[in-house]
Amino acid sequence: MQEVSSTSRRQLLCALRNVSKRFGNIQACQGIDLELFTGEVVAVVGENGAGKSTVSKCLYGLYSPSEGHVEFDGKPVEFRGPSDGENAGIVMIPQELDLFPELSVVENIWMGLERPRRWFGAFDAGAMEKRARELLHRLGLFVDVNTPAKLLSAANGKLVEVARALNANARVIIMDEPTASLTEREVFNLFSVVRSLKRSNVAVLYITHRLDEVFEVCDRAVVLRDGRMISDRPTSDETVSGLVRKMVGRPVEQLFVRHPHEIGDVVLEVEGLGSGSAFQDVSFRLHEGEILGISGLIGAGRSEIAETLFGLRDRTAGTVRLNGEISNISSVQGAFRHGIGMVPEERRTLGLILPFSVKHNVTFSSLLKFMRSIFIDTSAEDKFAENAAKEVTIVGAGLDDPVSALSGGNQQKVVVAKALARNPKILILDEPTRGVDIGAKSEIYRIIDGLAKQGHAVLMISSELNEILAMCDRTLVMREGRLVRSFDRKDFSPDVIGSAAAGVTVDSHA
Repeated sequence: MQEVSSTSRRQLLCALRNVSKRFGNIQACQGIDLELFTGEVVAVVGENGAGKSTVSKCLYGLYSPSEGHVEFDGKPVEFRGPSDGENAGIVMIPQELDLFPELSVVENIWMGLERPRRWFGAFDAGAMEKRARELLHRLGLFVDVNTPAKLLSAANGKLVEVARALNANARVIIMDEPTASLTEREVFNLFSVVRSLKRSNVAVLYITHRLDEVFEVCDRAVVLRDGRMISDRPTSDETVSGLVRKMVGRPVEQLFVRHPHEIGDVVLEVEGLGSGSAFQDVSFRLHEGEILGISGLIGAGRSEIAETLFGLRDRTAGTVRLNGEISNISSVQGAFRHGIGMVPEERRTLGLILPFSVKHNVTFSSLLKFMRSIFIDTSAEDKFAENAAKEVTIVGAGLDDPVSALSGGNQQKVVVAKALARNPKILILDEPTRGVDIGAKSEIYRIIDGLAKQGHAVLMISSELNEILAMCDRTLVMREGRLVRSFDRKDFSPDVIGSAAAGVTVDSHA
């Protein structure tokens, strides 16, 4: 209740009043009442398709409400496009970087804004650079403002987008999954920026799938489900399990799907595996029907192990045995031939061809199945893709829709379907639920559980300790490029696994 009283003393900046939005016969959101006050951060959470994106775009001016209206400074407004929203002081920072890569930092910060000019009419480059430096320094970023944007890290690119928002005198900043591609340290720095925006009386609408972030940086949590607002409460009055129940209509414990499965013979044996300076001396065994986790902090070498086993990275030491025989996999094609599939960490750059359709992404690596002489049997391909989409429950999209138009959860399901299309004996999953909503996570857990029951061997790399604890039979712990511990399921606990990853010794039986 403390947050409510403090919010009531702030100025009401903007609001959605009974806003509904329809696209043809589809009701994207209905009867949304949402208020934003100066100097507060409001989380918007919900499954894919809950209406989060639609609500934010109605506020921003990208969509016009079918019913209801937007208020700004206490007056009804009608935004006819994003430029109207930005002119009023509302700026959206999308999930993917929205910078012009070939242009400099300073040019990106001034893009679309009125630029200072000299007395004879030319742009005042010196004034533009000075303003850009001031904004970036305010955000804790010290880079040459003439650096091309393409040379920036994802985190620094986000800060440049925030700087542009501040340069546009933003009073409301909408952040859509701002930490999806950031490291833990970069997330910490971004939180500092969000808190500084609060102190400057900027209102932040924070859309995220990461519920821990809601409690770390947000004042209120708005839950949407099926296009309707389920709750709007201070985060101090909420819990993670309570948010999950509101989002999906069932307790958090029911999201993890795990059934007993028989552990069979060893299918993969790794001895002394190494790849340059990325990791060294890694040894383990993986069995039929087993879900083997790999835990550790970012940079510990987990993804590099997966890349080496899948032929994406050179192996510089050690041996790999598949079904007891030494294997020298040096390419993705070699991994395919040996029955290994992989879901990579970066789905948009490594797992998908964004302009291609759902169907073509699913079948792309398995086209030989559909070859009839020199032609592709398109009807067989269509049927296969349709069955694959049903298996992973891709919803709200047709097989011919470009995969770029799908939600993050559905994109991830397409990557999983693509990997499963070759019926791999061994499936490597690198951060399989990163950046997807709670419901999509549950579906992916169901798929993983089903694979193990069918006797497939699963190697699952995850930064989310709760899914390692819930899904895995064993887990390996990496630290600084080395395998430091291995735990059987009966010995699982957050304390011992987390401490091993951090290099801290604890009593596992304490």
